[in-house]
Amino acid sequence: MNSAVTTFIDTHFRHFNARALRDAAQGYTRHLDGGGKMFVALGGAMSTAEIGVSLADMIRQGKVHGISCTGANLEEDIFNLVAHDSYKVLPEYRTLRPEDDQDLFANALSRVTDTCIPTRLIAERVERPFMDAWLEADKNGERLFPYEFMFRVLGNGSLKDHYQIPPTHSWVIAAMEKQVPIFVPGWEDSTLGNLYAAACIRGQVAHMDTVRSGMETMAALADWYTKTSAQHAIGFFQIGGGIAGDFPICVVPMLREDLKRSDIPRWGYFCQIGDSTTSYGSYSGAPPNEKISWGKLDVGTPSYMIESDATIVAPLIFAYVLGW
Repeated sequence: MNSAVTTFIDTHFRHFNARALRDAAQGYTRHLDGGGKMFVALGGAMSTAEIGVSLADMIRQGKVHGISCTGANLEEDIFNLVAHDSYKVLPEYRTLRPEDDQDLFANALSRVTDTCIPTRLIAERVERPFMDAWLEADKNGERLFPYEFMFRVLGNGSLKDHYQIPPTHSWVIAAMEKQVPIFVPGWEDSTLGNLYAAACIRGQVAHMDTVRSGMETMAALADWYTKTSAQHAIGFFQIGGGIAGDFPICVVPMLREDLKRSDIPRWGYFCQIGDSTTSYGSYSGAPPNEKISWGKLDVGTPSYMIESDATIVAPLIFAYVLGW
């Protein structure tokens, strides 16, 4: 490739974290060129960081084949889609006083570092469409995963009049178009998850399992991994730490050790971007070779650890892989 971004990275990113970034990007490309598939684990606040601008293209161009993300990342891509113009950016966030954050709360502006999400406006635009989808499914005896409800609401056009960014910048819309599965562990730890729990407690939704559970999510991931790995090596590209990464990477030792399926291959590529310093007991800062002892990676698995800010690193790697 001789595109501007790839040429710049190949020329200038020679040592330390810069080299790790370059090597991981080159490894990602080699993995795909060799017929591999890539699974992306999306932690942190990457949707609020508008990772969709690059991740959506990765999905549409066949560079991402499965996704695990927090409930917050799933919904915040859509929140940004329908309320982008009302987000408030605070470049001076490092000097805010507790009283300043209290004022933000009073004005229904929930802060994520330097970016405030307009929660009241978002509630006005998204609560009714999702409640309608849950209630209809509950009435009809349907049971869907969180991302399937997301696809249903996006697909029925109930949010379309509120779009404030190009739909091409939404990674969830891209996943819907390409039918890329999105595995969401711990979905209840999200705004919409809280709304759904409240609806169940009030008795509006009669069957709490209308939205399918985390255990079912793991079973669905195991089925996806088994079928996909029978034809392709699967790489694991992890942004941040936490449940978005911890949950899916365990599917391999679960299949091999608990289900005794010795023919299941381990992950064929691994990269993690995180700003946690490697430390005792800090999973987010654990080096890739630690995962060998858990049966997740092989000794020969191409592995990369980039200790830097994912909001900078991930778009650069995606741009490299896309040939921008």
